[in-house]
Amino acid sequence: MDDSNILQALNKASSFDLFRLKVAIDQQLENPYRLSEIKKSLRLGQNISYFDRTENRLITATVIKIMRKRVLVQNLHDQEKWEIPLYCINLDDVNTDIINSSKDGLDKSQLKVGDMVGFQDKYHNDVNGKIIRLNSKTATIMTNTKVQWRVGYEYLHLIYDIEQGAPYFIENRPFDEK
Repeated sequence: MDDSNILQALNKASSFDLFRLKVAIDQQLENPYRLSEIKKSLRLGQNISYFDRTENRLITATVIKIMRKRVLVQNLHDQEKWEIPLYCINLDDVNTDIINSSKDGLDKSQLKVGDMVGFQDKYHNDVNGKIIRLNSKTATIMTNTKVQWRVGYEYLHLIYDIEQGAPYFIENRPFDEK
C-alpha cells in the first residue's frame, strides 16, 4: 500500500469521515482471523520489528511471550520489555517512511525519533540536531552541544548523513557540522 497517497486523500476527509474510518480500521485490527495469522508467524526468541507510534519508527525486538491479542517483546537497543498489540508487528518488512511531496515543509508523520534535522533560529543561524521526541505540534531536538530546542514541524528539514564521518547534506549542498 502507498501510505503517502492514502494520507493525501485523508487530508481531504472530514473529521467525522476520519472517525468512521478509524472505527472500521479498529474492527479489522481486532479481527480474530487476522490476529491468528500473525500468531502463526511468531515463535519465542524470534527477532521482529514493530512500529512504535510515539517514536514514529520501527523498533527491533525479540519475542518473549505470545498472548491472545498481544505479545511481550524485549527491545534490542535498550533491553526494555514492552507488551504490544500483535498488529504492530511488521512481518512483511514494510517500509514505514512517509514521503510528502508538498512544498509546505515537513509534518509529524514524516519524522521519527533519531532523525537528523536542521532549522534556522530567529537570527537565521543554521541549527541541526537529532530528534529526541515527537510532540503534538513540535519536535524536541538535541544539538551536538546538548542544547534542546522545540521546533514546529513546518520549520524543519531533514539532514542526510550519507556515510559515517561524511559531511551532512542539505538540499544537495554539503556543509560542515559545527
